[in-house]
Amino acid sequence: MPRKPPAVAPPRKKAPAERAGTRAPVAKPRKRRFLWRALTWLFILSVWAGLAATLMLLWFARDLPRPDSALDPSRRPSLTLEDRGGQTIATFGDLVGESLRLSDMPPWLPAAAVAVEDRRFWHHYGIDPIGLARAAWVNISAGRVVQGGSTITQQVAKTLFLSNARTMERKVQELLLTIWLEQRFSKQEILEIYLNRVYLGAGAWGVDAGAKLFFGVSARKVTIWQAAVLAGLPRAPSRFNPRASVTAASARGKDVLAAMADTGAITQAQAATAAGQINFARVGRGSPGWFADWAAERAQTLVQPNTDATLRTTLDARMQAAAEARLAALLAGPGAASGVGQGAIVVLDAGTGAVRAMVGGRDYRESPYNRALLARRQPGSSFKPFVWLAAMEKGLRPDDLVLDAPVKIGTWSPQNFDHRFQGEVTLETALADSINTASVRLLLHAGGPRAVAAVASRLGIADALPNNASIALGTAEVGLLELTAAYAAFFNGGRRVAPVAFDRGAGGLGMAVDAERAEMMRRMLGAVVARGSGKAAAVAGRFVGGKTGTTQDFRDAWFVGCIDHTMIGVWLGNDDNTPMKGVTGSGLPARLFRDVAAEVR
Repeated sequence: MPRKPPAVAPPRKKAPAERAGTRAPVAKPRKRRFLWRALTWLFILSVWAGLAATLMLLWFARDLPRPDSALDPSRRPSLTLEDRGGQTIATFGDLVGESLRLSDMPPWLPAAAVAVEDRRFWHHYGIDPIGLARAAWVNISAGRVVQGGSTITQQVAKTLFLSNARTMERKVQELLLTIWLEQRFSKQEILEIYLNRVYLGAGAWGVDAGAKLFFGVSARKVTIWQAAVLAGLPRAPSRFNPRASVTAASARGKDVLAAMADTGAITQAQAATAAGQINFARVGRGSPGWFADWAAERAQTLVQPNTDATLRTTLDARMQAAAEARLAALLAGPGAASGVGQGAIVVLDAGTGAVRAMVGGRDYRESPYNRALLARRQPGSSFKPFVWLAAMEKGLRPDDLVLDAPVKIGTWSPQNFDHRFQGEVTLETALADSINTASVRLLLHAGGPRAVAAVASRLGIADALPNNASIALGTAEVGLLELTAAYAAFFNGGRRVAPVAFDRGAGGLGMAVDAERAEMMRRMLGAVVARGSGKAAAVAGRFVGGKTGTTQDFRDAWFVGCIDHTMIGVWLGNDDNTPMKGVTGSGLPARLFRDVAAEVR
């Protein structure tokens, strides 16, 4: 059988290029295809990222405050308290000064703010990447946060519109408002807004309020060192302001002066001179925080609601500073050795009740609790004058006799401090020597504890008093301020007074004690100091009358009395009611009274 020839593929037609003797084109490399796809996806992702960013900005801006409405926000009404001489002692609410232009201020005031807060303020557009990088480097080098990166414009955005919450939403809103401020205002206007609205501590908003509060001058007249102190406060106003810490304010002011010299705002010589001039002598005169808190509470009835007010108080700044210094010295010296942890002093006018000084403890900054006003402690024998007065209102006189001998009421048998008995003594001697048995017998003669409590209440003791005979030895609990004011009737002719912080309304509340008996009480209380338990309170050449008080286990020690026409009350003890080491009213309290009384003019 004949074999078939092998199949032969039909001849392939040559491409034109082949016919011309050239090679066919090569397919796109895979690498180029991958790059093209990557660019495509990158474009798509960027579109979605832009859309997401837009949506996020819209989300963060949904409750963005309206900038125009926040340029003049509402504030709390301010209350400014002055001492008798017209010097500011405290402010409450928001204290806002005059709104000033840069041209109204000395040139070193805005220069100080720029030097310490935002050195590139005049050159950036609200956000300063260079400043942020510099701050980050400084903080990393120091190992802690010592420098911030926020610009003055950003701080204006926070001050005017936002809270201090550290959230992503607030930060984004801050950036949006910063951009708006830079577009809406000039650099000069932004700096003016900052200086007029920045918080400087102690209730002061803006450099004019701060200058008046801390230095007693307008911001128009601040010196270089005062400008430096003001410019340094926004970093930590509660710590750096002079009313919080003179030391911290001074150190911060020197840092700002150095920054001003570094930026060329002032010379090195000017910085050194200004640093040597820093002086807060006026600010450091006493710290009447306890008095100011008490006065501010009473001021509410004297001012119109929702209005700013400035009130002059009865406080004597010199007397306040002296009382604080005397108490501090005692607590740091003999008081510390005797286990005395706290103390309180009040000084008031015997005729009007006007409070001249009020020291509520060791240090107001450490403890604003007012022991002179709020603490309730047993007065011990300093309560006895009310017993003597109640007895005299039943017909007894200072020269009448009372028996000093053992006495027993039920199962209670009070003892004298020295465990000795003198037999019959005059009422004057019994009070001068603070005889316990005599006090109990006089209480019974007066009609019992209710009669004595009624006398104390009539003179101003508002606290509830126990209905038992131990009241004769001062087992009731009273406050130092009300006890001192109640004593005033013994020295002003018998008129009851109430402690007051303002001259308006000051004065007697009518006769509480017959004038003749008031004079008898004055005489006997004078004998306590002249020859009795209160001899340590005597001031040479001047009349002093008063009474000592000591409670069980030496937990409280008192001296309340009068020099000329000024009442002074002293209490020493411990907040936890632990005993002191043998401290009696005739010792440290009487000596402290004498030291304070010597300052009365």
